[in-house]
Amino acid sequence: MKLAIDVHYRDDHAKAVGLLFQDWADDVPLDIKSVTVNAVSPYEPGSFYKRELPCILALLALFDTTTIDTLIVDGYVYLDDDGKPGLGAHLHEALGQKIAVVGVAKTSFHGNSRHVVTVTRQSKNPLFVSAVGTRVEVASENVRRMHGPYRMPTLLKMLDQETRKD
Repeated sequence: MKLAIDVHYRDDHAKAVGLLFQDWADDVPLDIKSVTVNAVSPYEPGSFYKRELPCILALLALFDTTTIDTLIVDGYVYLDDDGKPGLGAHLHEALGQKIAVVGVAKTSFHGNSRHVVTVTRQSKNPLFVSAVGTRVEVASENVRRMHGPYRMPTLLKMLDQETRKD
């Protein structure tokens, strides 16, 4: 199973949503769950994981993580070519390195080319894929295979829309 995760921040809280699916090419999720987190840390440049990770961990408590082989996050696993840990790497560590984490970002991150593969999907603008617990080349091919005719795969677009709902 795969679980795509996204967090949307509001004035005084955050909404974390998880979209569970079986195969990379699926176009419909098996399950969608969400959690509201009230005690959200302020944004800290270069340490986004401090804000996002508690929300993700609260969401993961709603799922049977023993059935999940891959988590997909909106962001990066590593922040630079030296391997500075980003959200994905911190999540992988928090879970005892038991579940692969794939980061899918919409914007390029300066100084991060060694750990990222660009994926072009029916758009001139690529996605930027990084990974830990699996090879980045495998992760990028899996993201490329995801369902949908546009830059953002169907399930990731659906996930983003779910996080924005009240």
